[in-house]
Amino acid sequence: MITLEDVKKNEEVNTLLRLAQQQLEIRGFTEHSFRHVSRTAKTAGLILQKLKHDDRDVELARIAGYLHDIGNAINRTDHAITGAYMAYRILTGMGMGYHEAGIIMQAIGNHDEGSGTAVSNVSAALILADKSDVHRSRVTNRDISTFDIHDRVNYAVVKSELLVDPENRKTILELEIDTVICPVMDYFEIFLDRMKMNRRAAEFLGLKFELVINKTQLL
Repeated sequence: MITLEDVKKNEEVNTLLRLAQQQLEIRGFTEHSFRHVSRTAKTAGLILQKLKHDDRDVELARIAGYLHDIGNAINRTDHAITGAYMAYRILTGMGMGYHEAGIIMQAIGNHDEGSGTAVSNVSAALILADKSDVHRSRVTNRDISTFDIHDRVNYAVVKSELLVDPENRKTILELEIDTVICPVMDYFEIFLDRMKMNRRAAEFLGLKFELVINKTQLL
């Protein structure tokens, strides 16, 4: 069976991730390459692991997390759809069965808040993992004077952690924001749709989604 380690060793995957990051940097987006996809893969797997899902689903969530942004190698617009197709082709080419590759394809195709929603356990875990990764380390622009609102909000987040509480059936996104750099309201201005998507994904897994910023529960 294909594992995340197999995918990480695939030179086509690595080339596409490098191309995606090069393009997004030129266009002024935050980091979407190896740091982001590795964290997303780890978090997606941990979510299902803590909820005691099947080991294979855990691994599929990890693979989906690692591959979910390769569509950015083509264009940021519709990157979830193009990335889903690319991932399916790569995985079946590596020998993964059609069903498992299809689960990953669906998860990637539904991870963008503009058009997607949770359609499976793997998909829900990917959404929660992806949308929880907001942090200053994702800002590639080094000139603070030219920050747009996305740069400013990400740079203001000095700590970000997604917690899963199986006993109380909830997942908590805890953020520490430097309000000198960015007021909390700015976070909601650009991330409200993502938080709504997180809530739906959590509900798919039978969880309640909570958002805590600077030790204050806001959702």
